[in-house]
Amino acid sequence: MKVLLDTCTLIWATLSPSALSQEARDAIADEGNTILVSAASAWEIATKVRLGKLPGAEKLERDYVDVMEDAGYTLLDLDTESALRAGRLTAEHRDPFDRMIAAQALGQDIPFLSPDPQFDQFGVRRIW
Repeated sequence: MKVLLDTCTLIWATLSPSALSQEARDAIADEGNTILVSAASAWEIATKVRLGKLPGAEKLERDYVDVMEDAGYTLLDLDTESALRAGRLTAEHRDPFDRMIAAQALGQDIPFLSPDPQFDQFGVRRIW
């Protein structure tokens, strides 16, 4: 099964795995699952590190591609269809990174791994 991580889940999986729910840890550890990570997460992490909003994540940002490869995650590029879908989502959620990642999960019809119930308003299948 394919599963898309939200940025928060990605950060916790990388820097503080004990913060993940057991279901999240199991989904990530399941070798039968393909764990997808959106380019929007790279953008969000780089932006927040630059602004000083993610202390402790500087190494993750600097070595992002290597960390993702070492973890066995599959990088998911941004595409025009997803960008349009994100812009068209009618939910009130304003975070552009979250909107893009939700749009990608919807476009691929895959579950989304996130602790944030705000994603439910997008109609994604959320696992936590």
